[in-house]
Amino acid sequence: MSLPVVLAGARGHGRTHLRNIRRLEHTGQVRLVGVCELEPLSPRELADAGYGAPGPTRSAGHGAPGPAQSADLGALLERTGARIAVICTPIHTHTGLALTAAAHGVHTLLEKPTTASYPEYARLLAGLDEKGTACQVGFQSLGSHAVDAIRELVADGAIGPLRGIGAAGAWVRDEAYFRRVPWAGRRTLDGRDVVDGVLTNPLAHAVATALRIDGSDLAGDLAEAELEQYRAHDIEADDTSCLRVRTARGTRITVAVTLCAERNAEPYVLVHGTRGRITFWYKQDRVLVERTGAGPVETVHPRTDLLENLVAHLRDGSGLLVPPRRTGAFMRIVEAIRTGPLPEPLPPDAWYSAPGEKAPRRIVKGVDALTEAAAESLATFSELGADWGVPPARVLPR
Repeated sequence: MSLPVVLAGARGHGRTHLRNIRRLEHTGQVRLVGVCELEPLSPRELADAGYGAPGPTRSAGHGAPGPAQSADLGALLERTGARIAVICTPIHTHTGLALTAAAHGVHTLLEKPTTASYPEYARLLAGLDEKGTACQVGFQSLGSHAVDAIRELVADGAIGPLRGIGAAGAWVRDEAYFRRVPWAGRRTLDGRDVVDGVLTNPLAHAVATALRIDGSDLAGDLAEAELEQYRAHDIEADDTSCLRVRTARGTRITVAVTLCAERNAEPYVLVHGTRGRITFWYKQDRVLVERTGAGPVETVHPRTDLLENLVAHLRDGSGLLVPPRRTGAFMRIVEAIRTGPLPEPLPPDAWYSAPGEKAPRRIVKGVDALTEAAAESLATFSELGADWGVPPARVLPR
């Protein structure tokens, strides 16, 4: 029998979850019974997703019955008898809504980042343990079978002893991106932590994927971290940053990311060995292995959907791919960013304005190549000679 699901946050990125739930309905795994939004979805929005207008008997589009709607998640869970809540809401609401679901005995797929601070993360873990409910965190890249394949290659010595891991992400976002919702680009909102920066939200997968490949995703797996944060836009958080960590096992990981690129590029993780390297374009599940004395080998791997994995966990005990505890190292980085130095505003001569789809966009000069160089060399922006670079702040103890 299909499991009843409530979706909290069905607009913006939530549309992706709405489409995915609809896809899984066709396979008989789940059924959408409720939508939690401050403003109900319109009949047109529901029909576009293949659902009818709200109500027990009306239907439209593909004939699917319309889900119940409410702005009160607890009441909606009670009313619908949901087994799973998919939570795709502002970062600062994650903890409260996930614990509301747990209080009703409902399991959750919780969008990343897990929470907005480490204290909130600890509160979430305690609440989930108390209620005994499952939670999956929405780092979709960690559902890629490529991650385990890369780990096996490294363990087998395919590229020699590990020298380090780099990651790069260069995306284009215009000024309207930071005005789309009140919490966008904010560190706090109305006294609550948000921490919506490039490392913690839009390109957070680069961080989490590098940590998982190294086998260093638990809270105790980090030894030290250095951080350079910058902002070209008039926001509180960072839009261009470089993070370098040393894990407890001694691996150096450098992640360089920006939302101020000249052009969009596929983000990737680069695993360096003494006799070769592995490049993983994690949104595409694509892996390139380059080894000394051998030709390059490229493969594309399947991916397990995180909601499907949660359903399998509830049905037959399959292991969760991204339980909250396996985001512990990532959450220590979120906390280091939250409590660390404010992002440095870039000087006007470091960036220029260009037309965007909905608003102008700011491009940091040379940042596309700079992110690539950081992933290649494991150096930070300032070490690579960026005119605007400042020495990295040590945000975790040695």
